[in-house]
Amino acid sequence: MTILIKHTLIGFALVAGLAQAAPPAGQNALAGAQVRVDVGGRKLNLYCTGKGAPTVLFEADAGRAGWDWSAVLPDIAQRTRACVYDRAGFGASDPIIRAANVANAGKDLNFLIKNAHLDGPFVLVGAGYGAMVAQHVALRSRGVQVAGLVLVQPMREDALPADRAQQLEAVLACLASVEQGKPAPNCGYPDTPLNPEVGPALAAAQAAQAGKLTYWRARASELDSLEQSASQLRAARKPFGEMPVVEVQQSDPAAIVAAIVKVLEQQVTR
Repeated sequence: MTILIKHTLIGFALVAGLAQAAPPAGQNALAGAQVRVDVGGRKLNLYCTGKGAPTVLFEADAGRAGWDWSAVLPDIAQRTRACVYDRAGFGASDPIIRAANVANAGKDLNFLIKNAHLDGPFVLVGAGYGAMVAQHVALRSRGVQVAGLVLVQPMREDALPADRAQQLEAVLACLASVEQGKPAPNCGYPDTPLNPEVGPALAAAQAAQAGKLTYWRARASELDSLEQSASQLRAARKPFGEMPVVEVQQSDPAAIVAAIVKVLEQQVTR
């Protein structure tokens, strides 16, 4: 059961945009390490806020950290438990030790949920590449009860970015420049409409992130592993059945909040 949202709640989005003239409440908490959870000899950074069930768990896009969700998190935390985490190599998590593909990301997430004692069921919210990770977890994980999916401009296993080779080349160039101690001007942490208002604390964290070799290695590995990730998701693909699945074709925080609320409301009525 997939619902597609293209242009929704325009008025709500405008009001929300006006309300976010300042960084969202709680954004500073996402700028540093919170709870670092062991996932088999490594640690991933996790931040949860709010109370209730199901737990909404956010999965960032390729090359990005959990702080990207800071404009969405407060609204969801007013309704239920909301958690963001950093995949290996990003944010305050430990570096990657293996290929950064969706199957390995899913294994890490399973460990994270188990070892952090997070209570299900879960509504997984993924953006871009993160939507592939979320779907793979929903389709393949036996230890995580997924009750709904919100896919924000999802990357598709049969329609990978046509410029992925060029993206990888650019990331490898940035990696080389950071290795030489001379980061190129175009090698910063990229902006996103998901998180339009970035305060000083988060801006500093993003700048520090862009100066880390571990960050660029993780970005390069995700891009280099895209074909493998696509094959993994393709092999796992099957109908979601009655699970609510909502696609949002815009990176607007208000539209994403509305889509998540829609899935949460379906949990109440099921």
